[in-house]
Amino acid sequence: MPAAGGPRRSSGRKVASRWLLNAAALLVFVCSVFPVYWMVNLAFTPNAKIISRSPSFFPADFTVANFLTAWNREAAPGQTDFPHALGTTLTVTAGVLVVTLLFAFLASVAVARFHFRGRRGFIVSVLIVQMIPGEAMMFTIYGMIDDWQLMNTVLGLGIVYTASVIPFTIWTLRGFVAGVPADLEEAAMIDGCTKAQAFWKVTFPLLAPGLVSTGIFAFIQAWNEFTMALLLMSGYNLTLMPWLNAFQASSVGGGVNWGAVMAGSTMIALPVMIFFLIVQGRMTDGLVSGAVKG
Repeated sequence: MPAAGGPRRSSGRKVASRWLLNAAALLVFVCSVFPVYWMVNLAFTPNAKIISRSPSFFPADFTVANFLTAWNREAAPGQTDFPHALGTTLTVTAGVLVVTLLFAFLASVAVARFHFRGRRGFIVSVLIVQMIPGEAMMFTIYGMIDDWQLMNTVLGLGIVYTASVIPFTIWTLRGFVAGVPADLEEAAMIDGCTKAQAFWKVTFPLLAPGLVSTGIFAFIQAWNEFTMALLLMSGYNLTLMPWLNAFQASSVGGGVNWGAVMAGSTMIALPVMIFFLIVQGRMTDGLVSGAVKG
């Protein structure tokens, strides 16, 4: 016979372990969110109050002057301001997002659904390219873009970003396409659909979560990239990350305006958060829709 209190002890251990896991998750969440909160806190704090031996966890003397300074002031003499850097970044990111999803989607369908000579080598090469850090090819990329006369242009930077993002998106979308049974298309064709109609009406809606996930990755990579943008862009064509670096490096009155720097960082992070919140709901809808249709 089981010992008295055995089930109670096991249930008590489960409750205790659950509490420990929840506490650990809460600790990780706080450690992840606190730097973002501190950035926003300093963005609304006057610069004179930031440099203090007694920091405040809430904005002292709440002000929006830091945002006005970050929005209107040039990063440095002869360099762009925030609105122009924002426009350049939006243009590059939108182009990279559209081109990457288009090419990666077609390539992933070809790799997952069709058998052709060199298919395995193509898949392996995509994985190997993804393993190579972009910084290892900086001088090669610089030389190529310079030879093509695309230095300091949105097109040149967009080509570099697209080439760096496509391998991962192909690899990720390939898994989504391979996970959709081909029998669904065959069943639709039996019901009277053509092969193209079966793909677009049955398979494509089920790939929506994969397209959204890879789209988020492509968006964040293009938006937050710093090294290549700093290497290839200059002057009034800077994107947001090099703009922030130049803005922080430029000294006004003998010191860095940390309030304005934090305000600029907050304005840079805000579009990414908004984009993720909007797309996250659509990704959830796509997952639910795919589960129902499957």
